[in-house]
Formats: sequence, C-alpha cells, structure tokens
Amino acid sequence: MNKFLIQSGAILGALGVALGAFGAHALKDMLTASSRLDTFETAVKYQFYHALALILVGVLSQSFTAKTMNYSGLSMLVGTIIFSGSLYLICFTGIKAFGAIAPIGGTLMIVGWVLLFWSVFKG
Repeated sequence: MNKFLIQSGAILGALGVALGAFGAHALKDMLTASSRLDTFETAVKYQFYHALALILVGVLSQSFTAKTMNYSGLSMLVGTIIFSGSLYLICFTGIKAFGAIAPIGGTLMIVGWVLLFWSVFKG
C-alpha cells in the first residue's frame, strides 16, 4: 500500500470539496460574471475524480507491485495539480494563457490511467 498516494488523494479530495463549496457559494457571482463557472466546475470535477483514483492506486499498489503502479499515481497527482491548478489560475486571474498549461496536466492524467492499466495487465 502506498501511503503517500492515499494521503495525496485524501488531501486532493478534501480540497476539492472545500473549493467546490467555496466556488458554489462565495465565488459564484464572480465566476458567473467572468463566464468562468464552467471552467471552475471542470477543475473541481477532475480534481475530485483523480483524488479517488489516487486512493485506488495507493490501495492497488499492495497487490500490484510493479513500479509502474507508483508512476501511475505520481503521474495522476502531478497531472491533476497542473490541470486543475491551471484552470483555477484562469478563474482567479483572468489570464487565459494559463490554458496552454492545462493540456500538459491532462496528458499526465491520461498517462497515469494507461500506467494503471499496464500495471494491472503486467501484474
């Protein structure tokens, strides 16, 4: 079991719930006025999905010990930080250039899922 991945997933999950609630209540008017509510919701959604995935990968790493399992989790973690982080930055700063960073995070999340598949296939 990979404690780091499980703890990272738990932190991302807690932050996802907090940010989602904050966005739905305190920031809703600002996000709606700037037409960024959908962007914010996408960031929270992907963060939360990958928080759960990190917990899953952390638990599965006990049964599937290939190094690619840990790389899967790390790829998902870094990808989520980059993807959701860049979307949050767009929402809070209005600087659309941060959108160029999001595909890097998205690619890392995809790599994480492919590595998860490979780790189980190989294991």
